[in-house]
Amino acid sequence: MFQISELSHRTGVPCKTIRFYEEIGLLPPAKRAPNGYRGYEDADVERLRFIRRVHVLDLGLDEIAEIVAFRERGEPPCRYVMNLMGRRIGEIQDRIRDLEQVRDELKAMCNAAQGLARRPTNAGWHWSSE
Repeated sequence: MFQISELSHRTGVPCKTIRFYEEIGLLPPAKRAPNGYRGYEDADVERLRFIRRVHVLDLGLDEIAEIVAFRERGEPPCRYVMNLMGRRIGEIQDRIRDLEQVRDELKAMCNAAQGLARRPTNAGWHWSSE
């Protein structure tokens, strides 16, 4: 058994987040040592690592809780979970397309800006295209 700081170190999840996950039920309540410190085991490490992997899909905590519950029961992903992940994958693909469009627009602006020449005028410096 180890303390919350070690769990945080092993998983990369901040202590405050671990406490919050316990509070909302994503993590089971920690066992308490006689001194009152929280005690964790390897199963808690695995559960937190799984939560982090699923969180990358931008799922809400309630959705993650449902997925974790299926996993904890040892059930294969149900249709609901598969549909949920499929929707998230579609949303991620849409976001990637949007970002690629923004990237392309910024590249075009940079290319256009490279065509601008800076030259002096009576009023000072200005940008003009040539």
